[in-house]
Amino acid sequence: MLKLTRFIRPYRKYVIVGPIFKLFEAIFELILPLLMARLIDNGILKHDVGYVWHMGGLMLLFSVIGLACVLVCQYSASVASMGFGTELRRATYEKINTFSNRELDHFGTSTLITRMTSDINLVQNALALMIRLVIRAPFLSIGSIIMAAMIDWRMGLIFLVILPLFSLIVYVVMVKTVPLYKKVQQKIDEFNLDIAENITGVRVIRAFAKRQTMEKEIDGDSNQLAKTYRHVGNIAALTNPLTTLLLNLGTLAVLSLSGYQVNLGSMTQGDVLALINYLTYMLAALTVVANITIYFTRASASASRIDEVLTTKVSIQSPDAPVALPTTTDAPILDLQHVSFGYQKGAANALDDISFTLLQHKWLGVTGPTGSGKTTLLELVLRFYDPTSGTIQYSGDPLNKVDLTELRHQIGDVSQKTVLFAGTVRDNLKFGNPDATEADMWWALDVAQASSFIKPLAKQLDSPVAAMGANFSGGQRQRLAIARAVIRKPKLLLLDDALSALDYQTDLNLRLALQDQLKETTMIIVSQRLSSIKDADQILVLDNGKQVGLGTHAELLKTSPVYQKIVATQQNMEGVKSNG
Repeated sequence: MLKLTRFIRPYRKYVIVGPIFKLFEAIFELILPLLMARLIDNGILKHDVGYVWHMGGLMLLFSVIGLACVLVCQYSASVASMGFGTELRRATYEKINTFSNRELDHFGTSTLITRMTSDINLVQNALALMIRLVIRAPFLSIGSIIMAAMIDWRMGLIFLVILPLFSLIVYVVMVKTVPLYKKVQQKIDEFNLDIAENITGVRVIRAFAKRQTMEKEIDGDSNQLAKTYRHVGNIAALTNPLTTLLLNLGTLAVLSLSGYQVNLGSMTQGDVLALINYLTYMLAALTVVANITIYFTRASASASRIDEVLTTKVSIQSPDAPVALPTTTDAPILDLQHVSFGYQKGAANALDDISFTLLQHKWLGVTGPTGSGKTTLLELVLRFYDPTSGTIQYSGDPLNKVDLTELRHQIGDVSQKTVLFAGTVRDNLKFGNPDATEADMWWALDVAQASSFIKPLAKQLDSPVAAMGANFSGGQRQRLAIARAVIRKPKLLLLDDALSALDYQTDLNLRLALQDQLKETTMIIVSQRLSSIKDADQILVLDNGKQVGLGTHAELLKTSPVYQKIVATQQNMEGVKSNG
């Protein structure tokens, strides 16, 4: 928790005020048993009605004041904890947004979701508990011992004997549960990952009739999580019965000794009642301390997990002194020299010794077998990763010297996996260009060949888009994603297999529209469909991460065996005719 105190600072007033008022409430609570003892001894036993009314009124007053203090504390705890949680979520989300793909790969989506939700909820609730109970519970415990000793020093000794026994119970439970709570969080991460995979792949599961198999797998994971929860819960649950046993033994000891003292006349009946109240206060407060300790242990593990995200060093950041990109330049928009990249140290490179130059306003096609590194190449251009060796220049400047925000504002990207956001068509287009007018939107839809299915819709631009664009077909989603990229009129447009779901005629119309309407835009189109790229100014052929061809369609037909094989395969499988 201490690692996250910087997020508490804006609410330190509430963090200070809350416990102070809770302390006042605890003081009034400690006074009440003494007043009750006086009421019994001097009022009820002596049949003094006036004294009973006087002490009863005083007790009521103290109770009302205590209630007011509690309300102030509860309000302070709510404001501080909710504000703390909000700031922490914002900071965590902003940090995750700065992650390069390497950090995202390291953590994984499921654990980041868990840390953003359940972990932050845990530390948020821990702060609320701290404000409300961390001072009150120990104060009541120690105060009860002092008040008992003031009534009779021997009673104070009984209380002091109970305290270390209780502490021993708490210590044993903590030692057993702390590692298990960390294991629980790991199990939650694994379970969330399985759920996410099953939901994402639900259509595949249905297509292969594997619903029952996957349900059994999820049931198994759920049972493992439940088993771990039960194990830690069973150990933690020992706290209450053991403390209740201590309470009963303590009550027995107090009643036995105080009964003897009452017979001797050295203690009154009111004192006995006060002692029982103080014993109950002490053990109840200690039980709260035990529960808080267990909760704080869980929260501490969560705080460490959140702090790990917040303190992770981002491998790709904007330079401290970024270069100013020229408005116009004759320099190649991209110049890669001997670029290699590997996802993990020691593993085989995903790209190996890639070199090519892409001139302004030209069009590069990229093709190759599955797993040849085509998507990885575009991720290097977007600077989602940095190459392990070699250099990349953008408009004449080293790519790692360009401000990341400015770089990505100049690039329109349509990824292999089409992502649309829940909202409307208008919302998704404005994601590409917040300042776009309605005319701009229709222009982008026309270029992307998407206006043909948007115009017939009743609400047109305000037609709803489901999460991930689930209410549109695959080809429609691709065209909407292309429109979103085109609407920003990018300097560089990247299409990563973004035409794969289109028929040949729509594919052709879209490419012609791109060339006609975006004359100032340089394009890289990744595709395994040769008809989509054979008219490119250059075609880069990749195979197993290596560059095995670079040239025009006609040149590659003469010089690249891999390209020749791809052409032959597609001619046989799809009837594609080359111009060579």
